[in-house]
Amino acid sequence: MPGLGLPPGAARPKLGVVAEVLVRLQGVRKRYGTTVALDGVDLEVHRGEFFSLLGPSGCGKTTLLRLLAGFETPDAGRIEIGGRDMARVPPYERPVNTVFQNYALFPHMTVEANIAFGLRMKGLPPEAIREKVAWALELVDLLGLEKRYPRELSGGQKQRVALARALVLEPQVLLLDEPLSALDARLRQDLRVELIQLQRRLGTTFIFVTHDQEEALVMSDRIAVMRSGRIEQVGLPDEVYERPKTRFVAAFLGRSNFLPARPHPLGAETPLGPLRLKAPLAREALLAIRPEKIRLYPAQGGVPARENLVRAVVEEIVYTGAENQYYLRAGEVRLLAYTLNQDLQEPGAEEFGYGEEVLCYLPPENLVVVHE
Repeated sequence: MPGLGLPPGAARPKLGVVAEVLVRLQGVRKRYGTTVALDGVDLEVHRGEFFSLLGPSGCGKTTLLRLLAGFETPDAGRIEIGGRDMARVPPYERPVNTVFQNYALFPHMTVEANIAFGLRMKGLPPEAIREKVAWALELVDLLGLEKRYPRELSGGQKQRVALARALVLEPQVLLLDEPLSALDARLRQDLRVELIQLQRRLGTTFIFVTHDQEEALVMSDRIAVMRSGRIEQVGLPDEVYERPKTRFVAAFLGRSNFLPARPHPLGAETPLGPLRLKAPLAREALLAIRPEKIRLYPAQGGVPARENLVRAVVEEIVYTGAENQYYLRAGEVRLLAYTLNQDLQEPGAEEFGYGEEVLCYLPPENLVVVHE
């Protein structure tokens, strides 16, 4: 987005300081009849971070967002924003603003009037409103469209208006409820980058709800993975992807191969035979390894390892453009492995055919112990 910058009179965010907790939830519960939407959620979001709530439909992520906005009241627990208990603070007095999935623009108002609406409700003088609206229009690259009505805009332009309307009020926290889900795939990818750039430039705390794993991994400073009203894991994108704590997190954030395992002097005894791990198992467990971590070699060729090698046969090949997906059978175990479609002249680049026997190397550092 060209023209990104801070609003008139705003202080520039401080860099390089210890992360400050801006949003804190403690033991938050919410029930609708017999349905438990949130089941004792504890969470901290730092000032200035892009934080994503990721999970399937019905996991409680939108309910959590509505509680932060003040549209719903928790049945139990405490919600703080900026150190202040939000228990009796109405939505219009909270230091947050929300961008909705369906934009929620006023159809009878122009772009300019939509953006200015909240400022007028706050009683700002006309000159201040004009200055802030001009800043917001430039912020989201909508200069020249201020006199148009929502019906005259594309989906991406409507989303920019919704963002401008929310950000012009300079909230401490911007709540985004699946704001890209109604857009086509190409536009979603473009707006992901624009949102990242916008958040970094402003330093505003973004809490972003999505069910799209790639979206969360690409955009977030940290991710909370939710399931059935609870938080399964919180961490950096690479932490939750590379080191999932549960089978659900491993499966939801991408494809994984799962192997039941029990203790063995080498590390673990599995249906594939003994496998070396970074640390031996102390009890029965479940191992997970991502398909792209499995390295494939010709069965008759030289390999750089002697341990964690498994013979398998190629049963199916799926070509996706950027990669080949190999569906393999190793005895009674089925494995999935991905290889990049790189230049076959490069050393180590191989392609395999249907029915071909291959050697699969499962690196110890990529075999992760997960819980059910």
